[in-house]
Amino acid sequence: MKGRLLYSPIDMNKSFKKLLESKKWIESRVSYWVTKNEKLIRKTLTMETQKQKEEIKHAGYTPIFSYNQTDFVKKRVAIEIQFGKYSFVAYDLFVKHLAFYIGDKIDVGIEILPMKSLQSQMSSGVAYYEGELYNVIRQGRGVPAVPLVIIGIEA
Repeated sequence: MKGRLLYSPIDMNKSFKKLLESKKWIESRVSYWVTKNEKLIRKTLTMETQKQKEEIKHAGYTPIFSYNQTDFVKKRVAIEIQFGKYSFVAYDLFVKHLAFYIGDKIDVGIEILPMKSLQSQMSSGVAYYEGELYNVIRQGRGVPAVPLVIIGIEA
């Protein structure tokens, strides 16, 4: 509808960032090395970062630097604020939270999403709580293999 005011996901993210940082929540990154060999990745997965690189080189493969970043971490809890495209939620739930959990950096992940009532007042392509809750439940119990709390925010 032309002329209608919409909520700005960018401004909402900035507000959450300011609030959470004032409460000592910080961004966190976990670095690691990957390569094209599946068995080598399995072997190096739990090694320290520098040892991963050395092991990959020693095996004759090219190490590729990578990392996972999460928005906010405090006391073994990770928070992702997701007012972006719907595809980013799956990445948060099935990659980011899981990587930090498997890496023993967190005990629980929290995903904050708009409810449909708020999402309908935002730009297109933004995921919403009810839809993502359905997607998680559809996967079955134990998937993803990380304790999660999904929070929906209403307008």
